[in-house]
Amino acid sequence: MSTTSHTSLRDLIARRGHALFDGAMGTMLQSSGLGAGEVAELWNVERPDAVAAIHRGYAEAGAVVLTTNTFGGSRPRLEASGLGDRVAELNAAGAGIARAVADEFGILVAGDLGPTGELIEPLGTLSQASARAAFAEQAEALADGGADLILAETLSDLSEAEAAVLGARDGAPGLEVVVTLSFDTNRHTMMGISPARAVAALGALGVTAVGANCGRGLEDVEAVMADMAAHRPPGLMLAAQSNAGMPVVRGDEFHYDVTPEQMAAYAARMRALDVELVGGCCGSTPAHLAAMSATLAGDPTLEV
Repeated sequence: MSTTSHTSLRDLIARRGHALFDGAMGTMLQSSGLGAGEVAELWNVERPDAVAAIHRGYAEAGAVVLTTNTFGGSRPRLEASGLGDRVAELNAAGAGIARAVADEFGILVAGDLGPTGELIEPLGTLSQASARAAFAEQAEALADGGADLILAETLSDLSEAEAAVLGARDGAPGLEVVVTLSFDTNRHTMMGISPARAVAALGALGVTAVGANCGRGLEDVEAVMADMAAHRPPGLMLAAQSNAGMPVVRGDEFHYDVTPEQMAAYAARMRALDVELVGGCCGSTPAHLAAMSATLAGDPTLEV
């Protein structure tokens, strides 16, 4: 485990008022050559320079939190590709790549936990205890690689979100936890969770921040965050990481049409709602993050 002392997320917010997370990893990897069906986490050991280049692009754009390339790094997800015995290796490697870049810029690393890909009992066959153990295993490896905090993202089920929080505390005790859900079904999660219910339930677990990521674009994320802001308990920070719009098909490729200027305006609106943590998700790039960073720094040349 990294022994270097790093600023906590809460300390960072106390000092700056906000924190700019990075943008997409998956779509950036695809643009770098990751093929359909390939396991992104393998790039942490097979193409670490390509992963580091993505992190560095976001750091140079102004992000102060880099998210590890470990979204699919839980044991259930890796077992589906025959890689279940490499959980510790791939997660620690992913955290180590981000840590090295973050140290160049004096910024933080968020160890990324994505959904397990399985439904929790009684809706599915995965027990909450098993999910918690899988998240704990992943979180421990991320902490060993140098993560400063744990980010559990793109969740839709509160049972899985709770397993992620408890697992993160089991595997990486002392690290702050941020949880974001995807509200992609009429501004609820796929499992019917409302923004108000999410901040109440997850806030009660004592996490540092709760928010929304991915979703159906800027307008939906803004509505979700306004609802969260109206219902959040005292002391809970909020996080917003929208896609750069919805993907559209051009030829045989997906493209995201939201411009850097539009993402900058979204960042300003998030700050107007007192959302402390702002970033991007699918389709966002360092260019989007640079515009967001300039706006959050008060650049008067950008219209918001």
